[in-house]
Amino acid sequence: MPQHKNKTFATALAFLLGGLGAHRFYLKGGVDRIGLLHVCSVPAAGLVYGIGHAPNPFYVLLPLIVSWIVGFVEALVFGLMPDEKWDARYNAGSGRTSHSHWFVILLVVITMLVGTTALIAAISRLFDLLYTGGAYG
Repeated sequence: MPQHKNKTFATALAFLLGGLGAHRFYLKGGVDRIGLLHVCSVPAAGLVYGIGHAPNPFYVLLPLIVSWIVGFVEALVFGLMPDEKWDARYNAGSGRTSHSHWFVILLVVITMLVGTTALIAAISRLFDLLYTGGAYG
């Protein structure tokens, strides 16, 4: 019998450790390709730092920032998914049903605040660097 996957825990993992793919490994196991892409953002940042000649720190952190923003989006998808659909997708053979409570909604609201702030800040800094050479920061 497969293990029951908790929707609240998966949403919290995606919010807190989504940039490292922890939620993907919780849901799909250690061989999840998208989870491995999240993990690969760390060496990608190291490659940008190593290959670039004194690169801007934003460009070094960009692979990590993109990975974290994707983690925030996945937290929103998990948190807003109806319990019936969650159970059909992740708990098909567990024999239990999920019952989300107010904490999932709190996680979704916090994810929206943090995720949109990170996305807007990343877009603003990227456009500043691309179009003005970093004149505004």
